[in-house]
Amino acid sequence: MLRIQGLTAHYGGITALAGVDIEVAQGEIVALLGSNGAGKSTLLGCITASAPCDRTGSIRWQNADLLGRTTDDIIRAGVVLVPEGRQLFGGLTVHENLVMGAYLRPSGRWQAELEQAYALFPVLRERRDQLAQTLSGGEQQMVALGRALMAKPSLMLLDEPSLGLSPKLVGEMFRLILEINRSGVTMLLVEQNARQALRISNRAYVLEKGLVSMSGAASVLVGDPQVVATYLGS
Repeated sequence: MLRIQGLTAHYGGITALAGVDIEVAQGEIVALLGSNGAGKSTLLGCITASAPCDRTGSIRWQNADLLGRTTDDIIRAGVVLVPEGRQLFGGLTVHENLVMGAYLRPSGRWQAELEQAYALFPVLRERRDQLAQTLSGGEQQMVALGRALMAKPSLMLLDEPSLGLSPKLVGEMFRLILEINRSGVTMLLVEQNARQALRISNRAYVLEKGLVSMSGAASVLVGDPQVVATYLGS
């Protein structure tokens, strides 16, 4: 289980998180909703020690304390971030980008994960020698997911995985996320497409101005008048 208690984050004199409490049970998909600037990406960055901010509070995954540990140590603990904007190595091939995801693992002990990535995303096998910067947006997002799988994660943090994709590809991306989850990977999902996020999630939290303002079963929040008015539209 991921258990976050009293998490605060500050960028200089600016408070991004003001005491956040969140739990994600093993095997769940939990959505994190909120407007721009609510602190969603900062929260993911705090978990992975990739946000350049001062953090206090408690972040625990499977009884391991993550606060104060390096990003490399957190990845070794099984927690991997799929960042907003994909952040691929554009001048490297698809295959090279995938292998980069296994850089902390013993040499040669990631072949099973590579085959899993190619099985999940067959188009990447076809494009394995193509430069990442020449791929479509959907294909680049598949590389980002596949690269994360190469680290053999038990917890995957997803930051806006459908951003910039066509409506057709959005549906396919969420199908793939569900498939990864069903393979045993727990997920915390930040997603602008709140309706789709709630559709595939077990539970959800709403973040406003660095605080959790609402939480509950996704099936309940999708019908909440405030959530509908603010995030889902009429």
